[in-house]
Amino acid sequence: MCRAWAPSSVQPCATSLAHEQLIIVVSGPGGVGKGTIVDALVRRDPCLWLSRSWTTRERRAGERDDAYVFTTAEAFEELITAGGFLEWTEFLGNYYGTPRPDRLGTGADIVLEIELDGAQQVKRQYPDAVLIFVLPPSRHEQERRLRGRGDPDDKVHARLRKAENEEPVGREQADYVVVNDELERTVDEMMTIIERERGLRRSA
Repeated sequence: MCRAWAPSSVQPCATSLAHEQLIIVVSGPGGVGKGTIVDALVRRDPCLWLSRSWTTRERRAGERDDAYVFTTAEAFEELITAGGFLEWTEFLGNYYGTPRPDRLGTGADIVLEIELDGAQQVKRQYPDAVLIFVLPPSRHEQERRLRGRGDPDDKVHARLRKAENEEPVGREQADYVVVNDELERTVDEMMTIIERERGLRRSA
């Protein structure tokens, strides 16, 4: 069940106000805009550090080369064997995974942008991680965004089917659910959530 929250003015992160380190997991169906959201979050708040995921898929046309760590299946499987992933999954013939963050224990609040099954893996290991599940305004808008980023028809349809199955689970397991209908408003909402969680950890 999602916790209720109320918007408030978001202040810059004050490093002098110590709080328990946050692991913020941003999850949601493909095409919802997770990557754009987390990039905006870390630009806005210098106390957030984004752990870049690895993938074996090809980089899309126009996609930044640092959107993921693009790697080979062999290198990915070697890191699996070495126990180097915090979470990983396979979808549409490609691996996706998050290496164990080197910022754990340093005080920086860590942001993970991952698929729902990966989010579930993280929550099992770190029950206090904050799971924010992001939804599109509508299935039609999700499809438009998927096509807009260049996904072929078969992958668009697979992503839409996966979203239908995952959204009820994501809503149930998330600490917060946010609809990404307008980027700036979504980022404002998520910064409010993060500040609220920081406050809870300072007062604990």
